Amino acid sequence: MSDAFISPHSSPEYSAPHHHAPPSCPTYPWQPPPAGPARRRLPRQAPLGHHSDLRVLRNAYRWQRRVATLTALGYFTLFLLLSGFAPSFMTTAVSGGLTMGLLLGLLQVPVACLAIGVYEYTARHTVDPIADRIRRQATLDAKREAAR
Repeated sequence: MSDAFISPHSSPEYSAPHHHAPPSCPTYPWQPPPAGPARRRLPRQAPLGHHSDLRVLRNAYRWQRRVATLTALGYFTLFLLLSGFAPSFMTTAVSGGLTMGLLLGLLQVPVACLAIGVYEYTARHTVDPIADRIRRQATLDAKREAAR
């Protein structure tokens, strides 16, 4: 048999091609020089995800939710407990045909409105300014990154 019909893969001298790293100098004169390792600048400030303002915002928002929720649900829970464990108090007549239970039940609407008002007030005075400050800082950080 002639060697022309023998596969190079069956030859004992054949070895798989090795992939080498590109040469450090250009092979052809028109090739650009190889780029060195990219230097990465470290940010001057901590990334926004680790910023202390986010923790402050989270805490303010948490406080806001808790106060509004406890105001509305706390009153409703008090109403239910009085209805279940103090029926004589709830049937006490206040004026004419109005009982204490009916009066406390009707007061749930203003208490819910008060909870909404407290939520909006704390949003405007504590949470929104912090969120606006974080938003401005994020846009400034994005502009600085784009300028680099």
